[in-house]
Amino acid sequence: MKEFQVNGSTLSLALFTDVTNSKELLESMQAGKLQPEVALLNASLIPDIFPVLAAAHKALLAKSRGSLTTHTLHSELVYCYSGSKHITESLKRCGISHDTSYILAARFGASHDEMKDIEKLICGKVIDLEALGSRANHAQIQKHYKISPQELAISSLADAITCRIAARDAL
Repeated sequence: MKEFQVNGSTLSLALFTDVTNSKELLESMQAGKLQPEVALLNASLIPDIFPVLAAAHKALLAKSRGSLTTHTLHSELVYCYSGSKHITESLKRCGISHDTSYILAARFGASHDEMKDIEKLICGKVIDLEALGSRANHAQIQKHYKISPQELAISSLADAITCRIAARDAL
């Protein structure tokens, strides 16, 4: 688990592999009964922490303005990460599904005990965040974000995602 400072708030992240209970997590989340509340992202779409931090900044900004697009700050994080303006598609694509086994859990303002509760909630192995780069599904990311080989010749995958997250509202 690592903590990052984002826009005056803390964002705690934990990376899980070999997750076996994603179906139950998804059902709890959809029913609004997931405690503690946490953003669960499909980690195979995350090549680096920086785009997640950019999405977290956008989510916190939306909350401070009273303009959340989704119901909670944590679902707003998943929505902002997607780069799409379609809420349902964003949550399906960048959130978890019934068979997701590689998950990044993110919680704003988490206490140490809450992060321990999240670790107990997710049946999987906690691994270092540095594994994101080597375990990301580059082909799936390029397809989802429509990143061309020409763009990757002058930019990194993480930078391309971050640009899309930042520019989504302007397009």
